[in-house]
Amino acid sequence: MSLPPGFLDELRARVTLSSVVAPRVTWDMRKTNRARGDWWAPCPFHQEKTASFHVDDRKGFYYCFGCHAKGDAITFLRESEGLDFMEAVRRLAESVGLSLPAPDPESRQRADRHSRLVEVMEEAVRHFRLQLKSARGAAAREYAAARGLDAAALERFEIGFAPNERSGLLDALTGRGIALEDLVDAGLVIRPEDGHAPHDRFRGRLMFPIRDARGRAIAFGGRALDPTAPAKYLNSPQTLLFDKSRTLYNHGPARSAAARGAPVIVAEGYMDVIALVLAGFEAAVAPLGTAITETQLELLWRLADEPVIALDGDAAGRRAAQRLCDLALPHLAAGRSLRFLLLPEGSDPDDLIRAEGAAAFRRLLDSALPLADLLWRSLADGQKLDTPERRAAFDRLLRETLRRIRDPDVRRHYADDFAARRRALLAPAAAPPRTRHQRHGNRRPAGRRGPWQAPPSPAPETRLSILAREISDYQLEEATREAAILAFLLTHPWLWEEFEGPLHDVEFTRPEHARIATALFRHLARGMMERETLRITLEREIGADPLEKLFARKHISIAPAIRRPENRETARQSLVEEIARLSALRGALREIADAGEDLSGVSNEGLTWRLREAAEARYRAVAAQLAATREENDDDSSIGPYLQALLDSHDEERRKGKNRS
Repeated sequence: MSLPPGFLDELRARVTLSSVVAPRVTWDMRKTNRARGDWWAPCPFHQEKTASFHVDDRKGFYYCFGCHAKGDAITFLRESEGLDFMEAVRRLAESVGLSLPAPDPESRQRADRHSRLVEVMEEAVRHFRLQLKSARGAAAREYAAARGLDAAALERFEIGFAPNERSGLLDALTGRGIALEDLVDAGLVIRPEDGHAPHDRFRGRLMFPIRDARGRAIAFGGRALDPTAPAKYLNSPQTLLFDKSRTLYNHGPARSAAARGAPVIVAEGYMDVIALVLAGFEAAVAPLGTAITETQLELLWRLADEPVIALDGDAAGRRAAQRLCDLALPHLAAGRSLRFLLLPEGSDPDDLIRAEGAAAFRRLLDSALPLADLLWRSLADGQKLDTPERRAAFDRLLRETLRRIRDPDVRRHYADDFAARRRALLAPAAAPPRTRHQRHGNRRPAGRRGPWQAPPSPAPETRLSILAREISDYQLEEATREAAILAFLLTHPWLWEEFEGPLHDVEFTRPEHARIATALFRHLARGMMERETLRITLEREIGADPLEKLFARKHISIAPAIRRPENRETARQSLVEEIARLSALRGALREIADAGEDLSGVSNEGLTWRLREAAEARYRAVAAQLAATREENDDDSSIGPYLQALLDSHDEERRKGKNRS
């Protein structure tokens, strides 16, 4: 069966290699760096005890340093399961929802056409390079030299020249037997619709070949030598080979350099990329004169966790940075972000390097701004927050921005970051010196007539004591969530295969929970999935008492996931909810802790009151949510008691807190 051009590239881009490999290996989490897509395990192709099998999700390749097995996702399926090529492709396509094209003569013809046009483009590359070296290319060589391109640079980037002739390329390539139709389809020749004679698309221009990630010539970019030309840069049109929204200039060489540790830098155009590469920044790419697209952003993240976007420091550069922030927000994830290098106004990488050298650019690169910094600048700059209404509008803007971040962990950390920046932005100025009467407080001085005023606000230590009780209440619930997660996992070990990543991210703050989690995760990672065997093994290792205490908690003993272990969907949903609620709870704890720091400089009870009101509102919301869940599950007799136990536990702890106060 013949596959259409680009299908395998699309398949490899969608597949995460580690997910294909995972069922056949046990990851060594001590060596693995999940955030970077860097995985290690004992090799599945030969017997070994050490983790010498390496999977690189970013590149999509695996390699064993013991037996030297290597390949991509397709190769792994073929070697590990004995599949033929098309069966492996079909299996992967189904796993990512990609429809396998039906075999037909048209697909074969399209593939043949694709190969033919690549050959035509290579002929054009050779033709333009010869023209640059000819007598007619003298002016173009002088221009290139003035831009810092010596003979070695021209050779390295295969730069050529298109003379200002109507049909120079057309005549040369048709003279070598290339059909006019091929030249038109490759975007090299224009055939006017009015019936006039076909003519070259590129004339009087320095020519930059554009190659795909595999090194095949697919398009050209032409830089006009005449300063009066209507378009300074001209790119090939969209063709069977070329889609500018899915292409990066210098992609292939940049990928190799990034694998060696070079920083990935995104510049605006060809000359910027070439200047950066010649200055030693070899992982430089450009989006071909257009705003970066989602597809290009995904390509960049396959090169590096945090590509650096080099932009002009003028208003246009700032607008471009804002557009890119907006584009990136929904796609942010752990280990996947951007940094921004803002150049001096009116300067681009090529100008800066030629004027001040590579060291000057390196200094700017080292001080590139994280996306969070640039995003905050775009949100806060120019804001007037001198009224409650304006502050409320600003808060709404922050909330709307946060909602655009899909990843819950990243969204939570951005919320923390925004909260800290907002507090700094709205921090009141230092209070002026108090008058003699103010030093007496708000009480009426003895022997004086006047209206009665309220006594002074509680001292900071009093307010902090109130806040500490709020934190204590939250921490009790935190322990409850931790215990539930461990109990559900002990009862349903199969959940490990689906939730290994999120479970590794859970921090167990109670020492007894941490002991259970450490031992439990270790045995699950080794494939111990039989419930009774797992329980006996843990009891031998850490004792029976911690496990008995875990399951003795009332809300756990009557939880649907525990009472009805045969219901896998209930168990799965219960674990999802506990992990999500624990994450939200810890976000609230951080907010309260931050507020506690602020209390030392607050001279009234207002902040404490707001915090307690927020806490009460949160508990009311939880109660309403649980009640709604109970109504939705009124046909499940085991759900109601479980939810009621949670509510009863909360009420009891709240009563204890009030008695303590």
